[in-house]
Amino acid sequence: MNGKKTFTIADVLERPVFRRAKLAAGEQGTSHRVGWVHVLEITNVTPFVSRHDLILTTGLWLTREGEERAEYMEQLIRSEAAGLCVELGTSIHEIPPEILELAERHHFPVIVFEQPVRFVEITQDIHSLLINRHHELLKDLERFSRQLQQETLRSTDMSALLRVLHDYAARQVIYMSSIDTNRFVPSIQPDVADRIANFYANEVESSMTSDREGHLLFHLNESTAVLFQPVVCFGQVFSAVGLVLHGETPTEELSLLLDYTAKAAATLVLRTQFLEDRLLRNQNELIQDVLNGQLPSEEQAQTRMGLRLLSKGQYLFWAGVIEVEHQDKEASQVRKESINQDILVLLRSLLKKETLHNLLMMKGNQCYILCAKEELTLRSAAQMKKVLAHTVQYIQNYAAGQLDKVRIHAGFGKVRYRMTGAGRSFEEAYQVIEVARSVPAMRDRFFYDSIGIYQLLKAVPRTPFLQEFVQDHLGGLIAHDREHHMQLLDTLDAYFRCYGSKRDTAGILYIHRQTLYNRLDKINEIIGGNLADPDKRRCLEMALLAHRMLQAEK
Repeated sequence: MNGKKTFTIADVLERPVFRRAKLAAGEQGTSHRVGWVHVLEITNVTPFVSRHDLILTTGLWLTREGEERAEYMEQLIRSEAAGLCVELGTSIHEIPPEILELAERHHFPVIVFEQPVRFVEITQDIHSLLINRHHELLKDLERFSRQLQQETLRSTDMSALLRVLHDYAARQVIYMSSIDTNRFVPSIQPDVADRIANFYANEVESSMTSDREGHLLFHLNESTAVLFQPVVCFGQVFSAVGLVLHGETPTEELSLLLDYTAKAAATLVLRTQFLEDRLLRNQNELIQDVLNGQLPSEEQAQTRMGLRLLSKGQYLFWAGVIEVEHQDKEASQVRKESINQDILVLLRSLLKKETLHNLLMMKGNQCYILCAKEELTLRSAAQMKKVLAHTVQYIQNYAAGQLDKVRIHAGFGKVRYRMTGAGRSFEEAYQVIEVARSVPAMRDRFFYDSIGIYQLLKAVPRTPFLQEFVQDHLGGLIAHDREHHMQLLDTLDAYFRCYGSKRDTAGILYIHRQTLYNRLDKINEIIGGNLADPDKRRCLEMALLAHRMLQAEK
């Protein structure tokens, strides 16, 4: 490819069949791309004209009234046709000045043949040329694709891919990344690189979404633009490849080169992440020491995590667990492990993008996470919590949309200010997942401080204390429901949720008010007390929550 120009009106005028033609208007539009050529004599041309078409005509439409003639030209201009070729002598002998003025005003090329010409010769000549060029383009793209493939097999050097793109596109290549260093081929001045990086961060990055197809064009100034193609991995944009254009419009060839390069870059990004995962296996040992409480000192723990020791301030540590639930019982162990590894790589990339120091360990279907961030403001903890929540939600959405019969559960303990205390956070994270799985109202909770009273219930030993507590306060109601099916437990639960409003309770249970009164009387009779008694009410509410949790866990 090597910088070959797009076939334009200027190239058309150089063809032998156009030696006797002259450009009557639109000289500034001779850079228009020509994609195809065909003959049109009808007045309603819009349905039959595509972008970049060069139209041939004998000018029959010019014999009509002035407004109709202008409308024909305006249709061609609106359709972004490449230009118009008019043969004089058959239908007309000259083009009206107002038509030429309209074309000149819109930089729309009008080519005139002052003597009869065979349109079939023009179409054959240009179509053959276009088809040959397209064939050459396909061969160039095939060679380009093979070179990219060879580079991706040879190493994980992103710059090698960018050099291949530069060789073919003959334009400045840039690579902007949120998880890697930015690259420029060939190298540019540091101040220019900084300006482009700032421009990308402020103007471009937010527009780079994985659901966008094709490239994006952004203008650095009046004469310079950058054509970007996002690099998408696991449905997430981590970087972008771009070509700098000086006073030119993007072509199909450049867009295809960028598309091929972006896909090859995505392969390298994924492989790099997998290699990093292998290189960081020693993180498993560190997380295991955290879980077992075997960190001798805070200073040593932070050093092993790769954190710089702070003379002022402190770090925030947040530990959690992401659990991958494989609901397809027929799935092989190899497939399960492959999915687990994909989740781990995606999680690592997302946390790296958010500049969070992290340790990750995949053990079975559970991924252990320990994140650290310097506390710079009073809102640092809240911001870190928000990032973790968004990360989990993204992975859940990814699993729901891309993975068949896979569900993601997640829990995080309380924020800690010492890494040596993070082991307790992992225990809290387990409790969050257990509560979220067993209590429908807690299904969307990710953090230990959001599960409320269940913090206390999870801390109480199941056997015998919690079960005996439930039996002491609800045993009679459970036995009565089992024998008579009066739904007394559901009635009591609804009554408490409606804050003692009998009208609201009857409404949500869809029963008559008198039926509710009868049930409440029976409940008071069985529990041997009065629901209006605050102490009795608190015990019953706690027992109900514990009962629901224990039943769901079974």
